[in-house]
Amino acid sequence: MPYRNLDGSIIDKSFADLLKWKLRFAGREPPAIVAPDTPAPFVDNDGSLLAAASRPALTWIGHASFLIQLGGKSILVDPILSERIVAIKRLVAPGLAWSALPRIDAVLVTHNHRDHMDAPTLARLGDDVRFIVPAGLGQWFRKEGRSDVVELDWYSHCDLDSVRITFVPSHHWSMRTPFDRNESLWGGYVVEDGTHRVYHSGDTGYFDGFSEIASKVGPIDCAMLPIGAYEPRWFMRSQHMNPDDAVKAFVDLRARRFVAMHWGTFKLTDEPTGEPPLVTKELWHSTRLEEERLLIPSVGETIWLGDLG
Repeated sequence: MPYRNLDGSIIDKSFADLLKWKLRFAGREPPAIVAPDTPAPFVDNDGSLLAAASRPALTWIGHASFLIQLGGKSILVDPILSERIVAIKRLVAPGLAWSALPRIDAVLVTHNHRDHMDAPTLARLGDDVRFIVPAGLGQWFRKEGRSDVVELDWYSHCDLDSVRITFVPSHHWSMRTPFDRNESLWGGYVVEDGTHRVYHSGDTGYFDGFSEIASKVGPIDCAMLPIGAYEPRWFMRSQHMNPDDAVKAFVDLRARRFVAMHWGTFKLTDEPTGEPPLVTKELWHSTRLEEERLLIPSVGETIWLGDLG
């Protein structure tokens, strides 16, 4: 029986819908902002300050890939260090090269889409890594020879010593092959160590679950939320947030800081790659949220949680 979203729905775009999009039978509304088709900015990060995992930090590797360091643990989320996903080439190098990565304790996978679960990257990780994955996805990892695999349902958790990792809902879907649609779950993660609590949404459309997450997990210091890959809206609305949705989600989550992700790394959808941060900043100002609460990191940039105040 396939997995469903929190509201019982299933996202099931047809091949005809895909053709309608790709053959441009339905376009986008004229954008409010004229933006360049440029990648996300990049900063060099040799990993030297991250090696000891002694300071709580978030480092954006690009797209939805982050290195989270809490409680002395180094945790990768949806790591992609490959040059391309299927036929789509990276626009900007990974924010951390393999040589710059610290020893990795765990990998969190939000769902099985190829721009979030990259087999070549996962294959290069050491045998001592724990893989924490959605329910129904563990079999794939065990077939790949991984033995330390933990499957989580929504609001279940596992611990890495003092670090707690909780799997939470998103509004999305899963498919790795034409024959396994929605046979594994999808979601986001809350990672906390008793001092800091951070949230990574994974892929998601806007949904009522953000308020529920806030109520269930408690105050969130940083919410890593997607701002890109959203056009055309008729096709993407239910599965990918646009900047307007992302700002609403942030308000629902009652988080202290918004950390933007999922833009400017791969050209996946119709909006110019430079549009998401411009629109996000404009919406932020119009919503009258404090400017210092919005963080739009460069690829490779590290956010030191202890410095945020």
